[in-house]
Amino acid sequence: DLTLAKNRKYPPAHTTIDIDGQAIPVKLFMERRMNVRFSVGSDALIIRVPSVFPRPKLLAELQRLQKWATDTFAKHPEIKKRFIRDGYEDGDRLLVGGRQYTIVLVEEDRKTNSARLDKGRITLKLNRTGSPEQKQEAIRTLLSRVIGQDFHPWISEKVKTYNERYFQQQIGKVFLKHNKTNWGSCSSNSNINLSTRLLFAPEAVIDYVIVHELAHLVEFNHSPRFWNIVESIIPNYQEQEQWLKDHGSECNF
Repeated sequence: DLTLAKNRKYPPAHTTIDIDGQAIPVKLFMERRMNVRFSVGSDALIIRVPSVFPRPKLLAELQRLQKWATDTFAKHPEIKKRFIRDGYEDGDRLLVGGRQYTIVLVEEDRKTNSARLDKGRITLKLNRTGSPEQKQEAIRTLLSRVIGQDFHPWISEKVKTYNERYFQQQIGKVFLKHNKTNWGSCSSNSNINLSTRLLFAPEAVIDYVIVHELAHLVEFNHSPRFWNIVESIIPNYQEQEQWLKDHGSECNF
C-alpha cells in the first residue's frame, strides 16, 4: 500500500494566516527532516517542519511563511486566485493529464447528482438545495469519477504492459478511484487500485506507482527484495517518491 505520507510522523495540522485581510488556509506537516520548507498546495499553503520542533520556533516560521506568501502572491497574482474563488464554476476549464475538460453546471430539483462526459464537456447535474460546500464536494467527487472513467483504459493498458513485460502475474481488476488516503494498493485478490489524484502527476510518477503495486504481487511487504524489484524496473524510483512527497498535496480535484 503506497500511502500519501509514508514518512510523516503526524497527520497535518490546520491553521490560517492573514494576508491582506484574507484568511489563507495552512497545512502543517511534521516530518523526519532537518529543514523547513514552504510550498503552495491546491487548497492551502504548505509548511513542512522537523518532527521535533519547539512551539516558539514554529510561530516564528509561520510569520516567515506569511512574508513568503505575501511576496509570492505579489509576484504571481494567479496563485492567490486559487484561494479566493469558492470552487468550480460553470464554464471552468480543467486540464488533467494533458486532456482539457469544460465544466457545465446544472442545478435542478433532483435527489441525486450526476455527471456525463461528451467530447470534452462534463455536464454536472446537482441538487439545487445543497449548501455551497456540499455542492463543491459533490463536484469534486463527480469530476474524479468521470475523468477517472475517461482515463481508465489508458491506465489499464499501462498496468497490463508493465505486468506482461516484468511480472507475468495473474491480476484481477484495475480500479481508478477517488482515493484520498493512498496513491495505490494491491488487494489480496490481486486487484490493482490507483487514486485518480495520480492523474495530476507526471507520467513517470504514475509508472512508478503502477510498478510499486505490481511488485506487491510477488513481494507483499516492503522488504529489501521488494525494493530491489522496483529498482530493477524504475532505477530512479526514489525521485518519483520524492516528487509525491513534495507535490502530492497539489494533486487534487
